[in-house]
Amino acid sequence: MKYLIAGLGNIGNEYAGTRHNIGFTILDHLADSSGLHYDDKRYAFRAEMKFKSRLFILIKPTTYMNLSGRAINYWLQKEKIPLGNLLVVTDDLALPYGTIRIRARGSEGGHNGLFSIISILGSSDFARMRFGIGGGFPKGSQVNHVLGEWLPEEKDLLPERIQKASEAIKTFGTLGIERTMNLYNNK
Repeated sequence: MKYLIAGLGNIGNEYAGTRHNIGFTILDHLADSSGLHYDDKRYAFRAEMKFKSRLFILIKPTTYMNLSGRAINYWLQKEKIPLGNLLVVTDDLALPYGTIRIRARGSEGGHNGLFSIISILGSSDFARMRFGIGGGFPKGSQVNHVLGEWLPEEKDLLPERIQKASEAIKTFGTLGIERTMNLYNNK
């Protein structure tokens, strides 16, 4: 069985470590803990991870967040991975900090990366893991919050939440979306 795990983010040093790049951060943790490295391939940085006789293709799109659908569509086709074996990992402004919410399908919820994916794939029937980045910011400061770095108190809890999200990715491939939602949502 083959799975495509797409962590959303923006390339470039100015985005490294920002809330918006949590998809990249989670996939980096997964790759690092498995001793993997990424290769710069078409539309994405790509790594392969084997776990319990499953093959996970990890991608970090290099198309920037708002064009993520292009990279995901390419890799789904190239690797011949069915839509049901896609998991997109992204940030979510509407969820409290550190909350993990996994869904089998759904709308873009105002997220430009998910909007791009749904538009290009022509379907919203793919799994997504949303990682809460919180919404505690002054009115008109949304962009600064999303593209800002984690606060010190957030950084303290981040490793545990990233580890939990990494475990959920493995569970998605081994136990399926329903069990993964039951085990990890709001925990």
